[in-house]
Amino acid sequence: MQTPVLVVSLLGMLLVSAAFILVIRNSSVRQDNYAGIVTRGYSVRRWWMIALCVVGVTVTITSLTPFPITANAGTPPKVIKAVGGQWYWKLDNNTAMAGEPVQFHVTSDDVNHGFAIYNPDNKIIAQTQAMPGYVNQLNVTFTEPGLHRILCLEYCGLAHHGMIADFTVTEAN
Repeated sequence: MQTPVLVVSLLGMLLVSAAFILVIRNSSVRQDNYAGIVTRGYSVRRWWMIALCVVGVTVTITSLTPFPITANAGTPPKVIKAVGGQWYWKLDNNTAMAGEPVQFHVTSDDVNHGFAIYNPDNKIIAQTQAMPGYVNQLNVTFTEPGLHRILCLEYCGLAHHGMIADFTVTEAN
């Protein structure tokens, strides 16, 4: 996906640049009483356009290089199934190692739930939707060991506040 986006962006910039160059070349034949002002104005426009093209190409190349983000692309992720229900989370495995890529397969038995993972400092590090009849995949590589918590982010009934599961991240070997 990255290469086609880069090529289309560059072709689009080249097309816009060609249009500007065509306008600049055709407008330089204009002769009137303000020839010096016009010549200077077109020179400024020309250099401004060249600078914008250089900046545009540079920004495009540097911003598309890391896209899409694929952490640990060579290592297959550990798959953990997570099922939400009123008012619980069921995980088929509740441990992972720091640095290990994990892919949560998140679904729901009843209503929509918000599947959110909080680190030991209670800061959200990843989230997705848990929906009945659909499986969302959430890729996470935990960076710090400790007790992580999984909470529901979408109000799902009276006991919503108690919808918590613990997830342990161990030190990498």
